Amino acid sequence: MTRLLSIAVFLLLALAAQPARAEQSWAGDWHGTLATPAGELRLVLTISEQTGGALAAELESLDQAPGRKIPVAAIAVADGRLTFAIPMISATYEGRWQADRGRFAGTFSQGSAIPLDFERGAAQARPVIAGIDGIWEGGVIRNDVRLRLILNVRTGPGGTIASLDSPDLLAMGLPVAALARDGETISFTIPAGGSAYRGILAADGSRMTGSWSRPGSPEAEVVFVRRPLGAAASRARPQLPRAPFPYRTEEVRFANPGAAGVTLAGTLTLPQGSGPFPAAILITGSGGQDRDETIFGHKPFAVLADHLTRGGIAVLRYDDRGVGASTGAQAGATSADFATDANAAFAYVSARAEIDRRAIGFVGHSEGGMIGPLAAVDNPAVAYLVLLAGPGVPARALMAAQGRAIGAAQGMSEADLDRIAPVQAALFAAAASEGDAAAVAARLRAALTDEMLQQAGVPLSQRDQMARAANDPWLRYFARYDPAPALARIRVPLLAVNGSLDRQVLPAANLAGIRAATAADRDVTIRELPGLNHLFQTARTGAVGEYADIEETFAPAAMALVTEWIRTRFVRR
Repeated sequence: MTRLLSIAVFLLLALAAQPARAEQSWAGDWHGTLATPAGELRLVLTISEQTGGALAAELESLDQAPGRKIPVAAIAVADGRLTFAIPMISATYEGRWQADRGRFAGTFSQGSAIPLDFERGAAQARPVIAGIDGIWEGGVIRNDVRLRLILNVRTGPGGTIASLDSPDLLAMGLPVAALARDGETISFTIPAGGSAYRGILAADGSRMTGSWSRPGSPEAEVVFVRRPLGAAASRARPQLPRAPFPYRTEEVRFANPGAAGVTLAGTLTLPQGSGPFPAAILITGSGGQDRDETIFGHKPFAVLADHLTRGGIAVLRYDDRGVGASTGAQAGATSADFATDANAAFAYVSARAEIDRRAIGFVGHSEGGMIGPLAAVDNPAVAYLVLLAGPGVPARALMAAQGRAIGAAQGMSEADLDRIAPVQAALFAAAASEGDAAAVAARLRAALTDEMLQQAGVPLSQRDQMARAANDPWLRYFARYDPAPALARIRVPLLAVNGSLDRQVLPAANLAGIRAATAADRDVTIRELPGLNHLFQTARTGAVGEYADIEETFAPAAMALVTEWIRTRFVRR
């Protein structure tokens, strides 16, 4: 939802390899290095053998979250092939055993496919740098916009490891390289953006004062102030519903009969009484989302479901395929596939005795506001649609406008935006073009000239990764999508709502597009709510970096609008 691109690529890497011996034991630590655009990440995969010979595993990212073990699912080694999935981060791995090199050589897929080899043993430890452990807070001014910088330094068994967060750029856990201390001089680099810092540590160790440099930008003074590790207070989320509830809650599961292996898990909330009740099916935004649409510590769908159910409306919210307790895979799926999941949810709800079958609708947020109409045109039983920051213009126009709005909020100048725009346009044009994967990749590589990438400040090494991204099924579908044809076929009550400070789905153009496309629909309500951002929080600027800092999860006025709009049409008096 907050990503500029939601890409889910799953590629199989067929490498020539010798078959593994049956007596080979795979238990123990395996280490590898993932070369991402943000920098190199050292990973440790710890495999254990369970009773009966089954395998279990955990993954640790030493450079992003040392000490945090991420559960690995469905790990297996068969016929010399290592495979596993990490549902928590929507990632998969496949590698082939190379006996002559003693390693698995393969591909890690999480939004894009990146080569990754695993060798037996622990990763090499980093040097220990004394006296700088802690959380360091600072900021840099960019075109009159202050961007927060948070340097995290921790020393453990693997040495001293640092990472950088830039909340206003939605960049978290960026690897820090070349961390060094020479007396009171501290220096490090950020490979992701080519930035470097060199500062002087105060005598009491409480602050660092120095210069931040970045290619193409003047040096800036940055002061980092230290607070102890673990001192960060958890942010308040006062709207999060807590039991006991004045309604019934039920955990449910239902299959998508048209998609093999996809069984969706969710929560159904039912008002007190026998009903029948109108029902709302909540559809999440882009990227793998859980049933609560959890993001930045917020759970917007849990809050919205609570409000709707208290208002007499049953609500089903569910984990996206491949997320949480739902099965299936995000990789390779498109918005059209997700529309079939929404209709599977509709079929489940309509079979419940407590539900009024004539009053079941979709409430979609962001990409969910695109999926809802796609599902509705194939399902004449849908009674209504609510589009929360749903698209009303073609995807390529939406993304171009979004890129400029978000970039400006992140301190990019008009000249910066002008240099980056052709790169994004080339990516979307290639993804939207006809032809097989080779043709699309070749078209994008030809369009992304060295000069264009250098002017945009994009490393030349990212050209191949972008060529792979352009072939992702989700992106190819999205890049071609125009919401108008589906919206023009809608003949049921429709509510479209945007916040005036939405920088991801800009309200003026998208609401106008929805209004024009639904001109033949007799019951259409279009509302732009002042002061709300893409998450429908009361915001100051609407910048994505504010999402986590705002205590409010969902503006009460927005929830009241949705609830009363549905109640007016479908709650029996």
